[in-house]
Amino acid sequence: MALVMVMGAIAVLTVFLTDLQDETTSELSAALADRDALRAEYHARSAVNLGRLVIATEPTIRNSLLPMFLMMGMQSSPQIPVWNYADMLVGPFNDASGAAAFTGIAGIDTAGGKNLGLAGGGRFELKIVDEDSKINVNLAAKGHISFTDQARLAQQLLALFNQNQYRPLFEERDADGQYSDPSTICSAIIDWADDDEQNNGCNPMATTAAAAATGVEDNFYQLIGKGYLRKNAAYDSIEELRMVRGVGDDFWATFIDPDPSNPSKRIMTVWGKPQAAVNVNTANPATLLALVCAYADPTTPLCIDPAQAGQFLMGLSLVQGMLQGAPVFGKGADFVNAISGKGQGGGIGAMVLGALGVQPVTFMPAMETEFKKAVSTESKFFSIYAEGVIPGNKRETRVRIHAVVDITGATALSAAAQEAGVIPMGTSSSLGSSMNPQTHESNVRTDPAGNIVYWRIE
Repeated sequence: MALVMVMGAIAVLTVFLTDLQDETTSELSAALADRDALRAEYHARSAVNLGRLVIATEPTIRNSLLPMFLMMGMQSSPQIPVWNYADMLVGPFNDASGAAAFTGIAGIDTAGGKNLGLAGGGRFELKIVDEDSKINVNLAAKGHISFTDQARLAQQLLALFNQNQYRPLFEERDADGQYSDPSTICSAIIDWADDDEQNNGCNPMATTAAAAATGVEDNFYQLIGKGYLRKNAAYDSIEELRMVRGVGDDFWATFIDPDPSNPSKRIMTVWGKPQAAVNVNTANPATLLALVCAYADPTTPLCIDPAQAGQFLMGLSLVQGMLQGAPVFGKGADFVNAISGKGQGGGIGAMVLGALGVQPVTFMPAMETEFKKAVSTESKFFSIYAEGVIPGNKRETRVRIHAVVDITGATALSAAAQEAGVIPMGTSSSLGSSMNPQTHESNVRTDPAGNIVYWRIE
């Protein structure tokens, strides 16, 4: 009898201890996961701030290279895309592999530096993409200010969608089970963001909203089973485009984000300058082809001959690869001259395109003027993709932050200290007592690192 009682007690204790072990193990694992997630988040936050610093140093680097660009025949120093190398430039602040990569490029040993690097086995990954190198669909939301913006967007979207290689995509049913031609999708993209109740006909030649309207917006979204109506306000994120009728996975992978792992290949954006000028030095070749064909003569071989289009894409890819991010064109007009065969300021871009047999693009006089307004060599909006990584025993914790920074009106780093009211050591200051809300807002808007206009943690 005593033996039975002992065996029963042991069995009960075994169940109890097993349950306790499982519970404590789960709690420990959850605590470790939360700890690693928090560390990864702050690694990513640090990377965002370092990325903003890299962007803020660009004007200083640009000014130092002015003599070299003058020798190359450029009248001014174009913006230098230093952000393309952000991950390597901030290597000393990363883990040991990041510091080693920086040492290999710069030839500077950072081992003796103080407060450098990440301790504890974590690291971050950083990529910066300028949003002004893409087609800005939020131009549709600016129609009530300047209808020219809507017409320019319609022109660019139709040129992108109407390329011959994309015709089969519009001959099949879309994601909503409907047959939608390029004009229908273009109209849907604009109607989602414009602020009126009129259906936009996606007519690039229209000069007023009334001329572009084809009737009152209907309840089409409800008819096809959507649980919402058109937003009639600006896009808040690029993912919001998925809510537009006809935008499915095939459309997304073709016209919006061909490679989610590489944001540089993204064609559209919802952030950018009000002027909607595309940076021709950083735009990918597919975006530039759509941009050119939006303003070129309809009979231009580049826009109707797939072979010519292929040569154009290959030529620009070759030039961008050869220069490793260095600016190809000094100003937007140089790009116009390069593709139109005028040879004035086209530089290596014009030479490569000519050598590959790409025929000059023909513009109507009025359209060439508009095209010059639609291109530039300057970017003001940047997406910073920062990912904090914490390795574990059997898993790896990752936290990703996507921040969009606007550097419009940002003060140069050299003048930042004086404008922010920094006083040399040993002198007195009344900064704290004299600061008012207006001064504070001005300081924020002129922050050398720019203003964050979008923030998302995943």
